[in-house]
Amino acid sequence: MSVLTVGRVALAMFRETVRDRVLYALVAFAVLVIGASLLISQLTAGQDVKIIKDLGLAAMSMIGVFIAIFIGIGLVSKEVEKRSVYSLLAKPVRRSELVVGKYVGLVLTLLVNLIVMTAVWYLVLSYYAYTAEELVRRSWEAPALDPRMLIAVYLIFVQLMLVTAIALFFSTFSSPMLSALFTFGLFVAGHFSGDLKNFEGAIASPLAAGAAKALYYVLPNMAAFDVKSEVVHAHPIGAAIVAGATAYGALYVAGLVLASIAVFSRRDFK
Repeated sequence: MSVLTVGRVALAMFRETVRDRVLYALVAFAVLVIGASLLISQLTAGQDVKIIKDLGLAAMSMIGVFIAIFIGIGLVSKEVEKRSVYSLLAKPVRRSELVVGKYVGLVLTLLVNLIVMTAVWYLVLSYYAYTAEELVRRSWEAPALDPRMLIAVYLIFVQLMLVTAIALFFSTFSSPMLSALFTFGLFVAGHFSGDLKNFEGAIASPLAAGAAKALYYVLPNMAAFDVKSEVVHAHPIGAAIVAGATAYGALYVAGLVLASIAVFSRRDFK
């Protein structure tokens, strides 16, 4: 696999997604939500900074997920529907390079948008910290510009990389509509996969308990990347938690990308 070829495909994918009007609409919506959180916070005395932090992180996470899903589901399927895959594969581009390049391009798009949304979010917090009275600032659990909030942003990015990999996998063999449903379904189910671990003690059927335990290990554990509440309430987050979530996400992404390459390589476009 040529790194140069992957880079070219990724750059082309990045340029294509940047020109997408849906992408701009989603980012604009996120910016509006983050800005509106400043106005909403004025209605709740003593909870202002928490509201701004909560809404900001929630907006970045949800908008990022929508971008990952609705653009990710077309990474491969769109090329097949438009039959542009024939011209791409006629060039010295391997199928594996096309898949990896498409994935890297969308991840780069998500990274840039996440950086923009984080910058806007910090500007809103900076403004509030600058204009707040000293007595109000003393009541905060953590500073408005607490650098530990970047841990939550980082884990949101890791989660988005995983969601993108899921969308990529389904896009290699399914229609965009089904890919979106499958990806969103796994995203939602992944937030409750932890409950399956303790399902064995709640039911008497060994078969059902075994199936629940198997699902626990197969479904992506999205809760592993969710530290928003801890960050907002200034709870400490150990380096082991961040490293474990990063390693888990990297292994899951690698497995999904390899599976996507395997499926796409076996497809017959004749």
